Parts: sequence; structure tokens; C-alpha cells
Amino acid sequence: MKQLFDSSSYNCSRLVTRAYSTSFSKAITLLAPSIRPAIYAIYGYVRYADEIVDTFDGYNQSELLLEFEENYEKALKRRISMNPILNAFQEVVHQYRLYDLVHSFMDSMKMDLYKSEYTTAEEYADYIYGSADVVGLMCLKVFVKGDEKHYEELRPSAMRLGSAFQKVNFLRDYKDDVEGLGRSYFPNLKNTYLDNDTKREIIKDIEADFAEAYKGVVQLPMEARLGVYLAYRYYKRLLQELKVADSKRIRKERIRINNLLKLEILVESYLRYKINAI
Repeated sequence: MKQLFDSSSYNCSRLVTRAYSTSFSKAITLLAPSIRPAIYAIYGYVRYADEIVDTFDGYNQSELLLEFEENYEKALKRRISMNPILNAFQEVVHQYRLYDLVHSFMDSMKMDLYKSEYTTAEEYADYIYGSADVVGLMCLKVFVKGDEKHYEELRPSAMRLGSAFQKVNFLRDYKDDVEGLGRSYFPNLKNTYLDNDTKREIIKDIEADFAEAYKGVVQLPMEARLGVYLAYRYYKRLLQELKVADSKRIRKERIRINNLLKLEILVESYLRYKINAI
């Protein structure tokens, strides 16, 4: 029966999320059960698209991404796909009317296939909007259950949170992006070189994003607030680790948060949520 197939499709998206991101997986488990499947479906789709452009070196990435997008469009039209990731995602896209957001996301994925450096603030902002902000907006549509008024109220903060997450990722993954993928995202780098002065500029910008994002986190529906708050806390702590690390270290290794610290953040976040101190 179709219901069993759909359920297995969402389960595949959940498995993809858990395989690729322990932090986001933990945050999603703190969302209300009613909204978890849709968030898993969103993550599964964007993760696979990102994998094509980031890790499938040696394969025809342009062809793979085009096929992935074409199969998504077919799934959207047919309202079914034998690809479980696309099957779950198309249902969420229809339910929450995410059409334009998905198009913007795919535009940024295509940019990763031919663009290796972002030299202006406008290019940088456009890429982040498509690669990260719209993902936050997709999730926000789910969190507010399609309520357009609430969505528009929280939209600016959701975009700033998506921007903050993406910029932290760029800084954390600086070495891999430059050496492995030949990409440089930050427009204020001199010849793609990260020094301490530039790092401080980048972090100041990210801190401003986090400050604005927090205003929206505290206004989220209770079903979503704890999960989003935990992800916010994880990334803010990662930013703090990057802030105290010398730029030379960031150029040489990927900064991480250890599991014990993640557990401390989880417990503290939960306690603050329970006493309504978020």
C-alpha cells in the first residue's frame, strides 16, 4: 500500500540525516514528532544535492545534478517517485508550497559546479541565500505549519540563522574548501588567504547574524523551539572555538566540538527550555 511506501521513504530521509550529521540529527529529535518527518525529508534532499557538487569528484557532476533536478521535477508532477528521498521531499514541497525556495536552492548548487571564488559581497550574499537561507525558510514553513503571517514575521530571522550556519561551515571547512574543492567563499579574503584580521571580520559578521537570528528562535512555536535552539547553541559554540583558534590552525585542520561538550550543550539547552529561559 502507498502509505507503507511513503513511510519507508521518510525513514530513508531520516537515515540519510543521521549518517551525515549527528548534530542536526540530535536537534531534529527534539522537534515535535509531528514535524520531524518533513524536516528529515528536507535535509535528505538538500544533502544529496550538496553531495553531488561536493564529493562526487571523478564523476560527471553536472550530468548527475541535472538528472537529480529532472527527477525531482518528475516527482513533483507525478506526486510520486521510486527514489525514496525524492518521494518524501515532493510531498513536503506540495504540502508547504516550497516550489520557489527549491529553485533558488538548486541555482546555488549549480553555481558550485562552475564558480570557485566569490569576490563581491553581492555574489556571496546570493550564494548564501540559495544554499542556506532558503533551507531555513523551508524548515520555517514546516515549523509554522504553513501559517503565512507567522512565516513572514519570522522570515528575516530564519534567513539570518541559515546565513550564520553556512558562514560557520565555510570557516570550519576552510581547508577542505580551498585545498580539496578549490573554492573560496569569503569575498574579503586576499588571494583566498585567511589571516587573523580577516578571520575577525568574518566572525564579527557571523555574530551579527546570530544576534538577529536569536530574536526569531525565541518566537518559534513550542513544537520547534527546542530543536532549533539546540542547533543554534551548537553552532554558536563552534563559532566560539573558531574565534579563539589562530587562523593558521584553521588553515591546517577542521575545528570540531567534542562529544562531551555537545552533551553539555544538549543538557543545558533542555533545562533552559523546561524553565522557559530560552
